[in-house]
Amino acid sequence: MAKRIDVSDLNIFYGDFRAVADVSMTIEPRSVTALIGPSGCGKSTFLRSLNRMHEVIPKARVEGKVAIDGQDLYEPAVDPVAVRRLVGMVFQRPNPFPTMSIHENVAAGLRLNNRKAKGDALDDVVERSLRGANLWDEVKDRLDRPASGLSGGQQQRLCIARAIAIEPQVLLMDEPCSALDPISTLAIEDLMHDLKSRYTIVIVTHNMQQAARVSDRTAFFTISGAGQPGRLIEMGETPEIFSRPGEKATEDYITGRFG
Repeated sequence: MAKRIDVSDLNIFYGDFRAVADVSMTIEPRSVTALIGPSGCGKSTFLRSLNRMHEVIPKARVEGKVAIDGQDLYEPAVDPVAVRRLVGMVFQRPNPFPTMSIHENVAAGLRLNNRKAKGDALDDVVERSLRGANLWDEVKDRLDRPASGLSGGQQQRLCIARAIAIEPQVLLMDEPCSALDPISTLAIEDLMHDLKSRYTIVIVTHNMQQAARVSDRTAFFTISGAGQPGRLIEMGETPEIFSRPGEKATEDYITGRFG
């Protein structure tokens, strides 16, 4: 079941540096939310805070609250590994395990999360995940071949299959198409449209046309200068943000005046 995310007064720090300041927003279930804004404004940092992935960087910490269906992800008793099972992530560049087969790549997601599936049950999960990533028909006859033999777009869909194999409720995507050709990009965008009926999806993108095509709601972040934290300026329904933004900074960015 897809989850709703409520962010309240979130500040993200790396040591003494505040990277993101005072963000509050609601991310609706079964929808695609796009995060847009110029480079360095904290979009990816904010995205990673939604599954505590930013904590792999030393001295990273947050103030404020990120709650999924009311459960604060940052309460002391909450295990970050459990959070990452609930909230999957797909990175900017496809990162399959190159020496593993296609089948092993999808199964690795289960094994890394201590999900015990073997034999036919494991094969069923692999097939279901590859079908969910719209990749099954392209790879079903070569599941035992190395993932490194796939094209870039296929590798990214394989990474999505690996992420959804553990059945998360939220899927984070950090510029998932930036390294792909236009045809592969379209395949990933079509896949996002299909997946949002089952997941809450949050995507960081620098591509304004992509944000307009794939997202239901758009959040615009920006930064006032070097050394300043990124801030959420405006968030709303995507058609509204792109046609009638409420803030001049949003309009300037969308129309290409800066960023």
